[in-house]
Amino acid sequence: MAKAMQSNQEEQIVVFQLAEQVYGIDINSVYEIIRMESITKIPRAPHFVEGVINLRGRIIPVIDLSVRFGLGQNQRTQASRIIIVEVSGQTIGMIVDSVQEVLRIPVSSIEPPPPVVNGIDAAYLRGIAILEERLIILLDQDKILMEEEKHQLLQANIGGSQT
Repeated sequence: MAKAMQSNQEEQIVVFQLAEQVYGIDINSVYEIIRMESITKIPRAPHFVEGVINLRGRIIPVIDLSVRFGLGQNQRTQASRIIIVEVSGQTIGMIVDSVQEVLRIPVSSIEPPPPVVNGIDAAYLRGIAILEERLIILLDQDKILMEEEKHQLLQANIGGSQT
C-alpha cells in the first residue's frame, strides 16, 4: 500500500523562464509573484544583488537570477517578474524573464542533475523534471545563496526578513 501511495506522489512547482531555459522552484518556498518595480540600488552589495524593494513595508533584497547563475543580465520586458521566495530563512526576490505556470509533477519524473546544465553549476540544482517532451530544471532554493553571500547581504544591511 505504501509503495502504491509513493508512486502517486506529486509536487507543485512554479515554472519560469530564464535565459531561454525553463526552471521550476517548489511552490512551498514562494510567497508571491510580482511585476517588476523600481529597485533601489545599495552600496557594497554582491554583484548579483540588484537592490531592494519595499513590499508592503518590508525591505526585500532582490537578486538577478541570470547574473547569479553567470548567464549575464537579460533585457527586462513586460513579462519580467520578481518571485518572492524563502531562501534558508531569508526572504528575497528573484528577477526572472517570465513566470509561465504552476505545475504538478510526479516525483518519479525527477532525475538527478548532471554536473553542469547550460553553464549553471549543479550546486544550485535539485534535479531535472522530465515531462513528455519538456525538461524543467528544478532549483534548490536553499542553495541559491551560499553562506558567504548570505553574510555579504547581512553586512550590507539587506539581509531581508528573518523568519
